[in-house]
Amino acid sequence: MTVSAPVVPPTERWSIDQSCRQVILLWYGSSVFWLLFGSLLALVTSIKMHTPGFLADTAWLTFGRVRPAHLNTMIYGWASMSGIGTMLWLFARLCKTRLVWREGLYLTAIYWNLLVAAGTIAILAGYSTGVEWMEFPAWAAGPIAFAFFVIHIAAWKMLANRRKGHLYISLWYLFGCTMWFPFLYLGATILIQTPASTGIAKMATNWWFAHNVLGLWLTPIGLASVYYFIPKVIGRPIHSYHFSLLGFWTLAIFYNWAGTHHLIGGPLPAWVVTVGIVGSLMMFIPVTTVAINHHMTMVGHFHVLKTSPTLRFIVFGAMSYTAVSVQGSLQSIRAWNEVTHFTHYTIAHAHLGVYAFFTMVAFGSMYYVMPRLVECEWPSANLIKVHFWGTAIGMSMYWIGLTWAGVEQGLAMNNPDVPFLEIVEYTIPYLWSRSVAGTLMTIGHIAFAISVWQMLRRHGATSTEPTLFTSPTRLFRFRKPPEVVT
Repeated sequence: MTVSAPVVPPTERWSIDQSCRQVILLWYGSSVFWLLFGSLLALVTSIKMHTPGFLADTAWLTFGRVRPAHLNTMIYGWASMSGIGTMLWLFARLCKTRLVWREGLYLTAIYWNLLVAAGTIAILAGYSTGVEWMEFPAWAAGPIAFAFFVIHIAAWKMLANRRKGHLYISLWYLFGCTMWFPFLYLGATILIQTPASTGIAKMATNWWFAHNVLGLWLTPIGLASVYYFIPKVIGRPIHSYHFSLLGFWTLAIFYNWAGTHHLIGGPLPAWVVTVGIVGSLMMFIPVTTVAINHHMTMVGHFHVLKTSPTLRFIVFGAMSYTAVSVQGSLQSIRAWNEVTHFTHYTIAHAHLGVYAFFTMVAFGSMYYVMPRLVECEWPSANLIKVHFWGTAIGMSMYWIGLTWAGVEQGLAMNNPDVPFLEIVEYTIPYLWSRSVAGTLMTIGHIAFAISVWQMLRRHGATSTEPTLFTSPTRLFRFRKPPEVVT
């Protein structure tokens, strides 16, 4: 069974896009600011790994403050804000309804920015909680829960007002994450930021939450985007609607159990860790179904990757989702975890999920959505090329270098005959490669930010033809361009 996204008449599409314009451009523009700021913090963090004396005389810029500030600006600033922007647009398009609560969602974006800025300043000033992925102090972290609930209610209202009874698979994922994550976030905030839990209970809550930030917040948004934009760009329905539903429900059932596999060897009851391992291994089901569905949809259309910026970023992200999920499931196996835990391997794995999967999908989504909001095309194909190759090559170098270094590091740490200082010295060249990779990604981010700034100022050409990597007429003998503004 193949099902395509609902077709919306051009005039109705224009009306829907115009209702989204100011709200989504604010979410998108804010996310790009946090992307640049987070990239700067990432470079400082990376340099400190191999050159500890770098900016060491300034307390605000010590590693223990810059690293969590980077992490939170990228998760709550860049990733969440870009994801919410795409989510709202997809809800409006797929429900065939104008964006609801425009003024409220606009104010929510401003409110969100203020909280992320205040929380980041607090971390840099030394007021971090020290709990990974929840370093914002309670007075900044708590109010963010309100914004998550606003997004949920707006999504529910558009779903209730939809003009088509059938729910396309993207809506399943999007509404699922808006329903799951506000409660997950609020529950984790209460357990971590208050005396409601202590000791190892906080540790278990930490990894339950941290794993679900990716699994039940960013992953559904990313997969919803992939399920929408691949068929939209190539003009073909998704391969199997039944496969897509199987992937959705197995993700919903198994992913939320998987976080505790990060605590193998920790002071927890054996059954708690075992449940996490089983949940992680069961993730092979949704990952396999999603991978088959995406691949079979693309069969016969891989040539479009040569021209379409949206498709190239989206497919890169979709392939990375398969890779990071398989890697995560294998990492839950005890024998392998004993090697990779507490090494650079874990850092590479986290970036493969949040960056290679979600961030690349977010880039591709914005390349499709923004021209429809500002009614002009991207001003420079060369900037898009710099963006793609800078981020793709940089991320690949980052992941390969730290993955290899992490395995070697883990094997050496398990050998009592190898001095720890020798292990540290061995990893230094790979940490330099990490900084080079981060520099390449930052160059790509700057190119993207320039393009976004020019789009917001409407410097692109007003055209019915999209900005492509290469002219399709040269590649395919005057075949119709694969991506058309609709």
